Amino acid sequence: MMKEQNYTNHIRFYTPHHFVFYPVMILLMGMCVGYAFNNEDWLIWLSMFLLFLSVTLVSFMLRQHYALTLQDRIVLLELRYRYYAITGNRLESYEENLSKGQLFALRFAPDDELPALLQRSIDENLSPNSIKKSVRNWKPDNNRV
Repeated sequence: MMKEQNYTNHIRFYTPHHFVFYPVMILLMGMCVGYAFNNEDWLIWLSMFLLFLSVTLVSFMLRQHYALTLQDRIVLLELRYRYYAITGNRLESYEENLSKGQLFALRFAPDDELPALLQRSIDENLSPNSIKKSVRNWKPDNNRV
């Protein structure tokens, strides 16, 4: 059973990436730097460091970009549908007044809080973090990677 989601625990980690791959790559890069300073073949170790750094950066960018781009689209579509189902009005007319971060923060608001929080977000230009903190009855998003 999943733990109840709220503001303090809504961030997720992916164990293979965050706690295995990245620490191993940081360790390998550190070893390369250490060997480069203590070895005559410093150019080889520097080259290996740059290779490990490149693999790490590409891995991070691709993992984040593909998954989050798709999820952002899905979250926005869900939010549009929810807002229409609640109010009978389309969300698109309000979207130009809000950033993506603000819109995505609104997903944590339950149906009864969403319209008022949306209007407040526009009127007061609330930051995404402030929107999340304003949610009284947190609606979890347990499917976000």
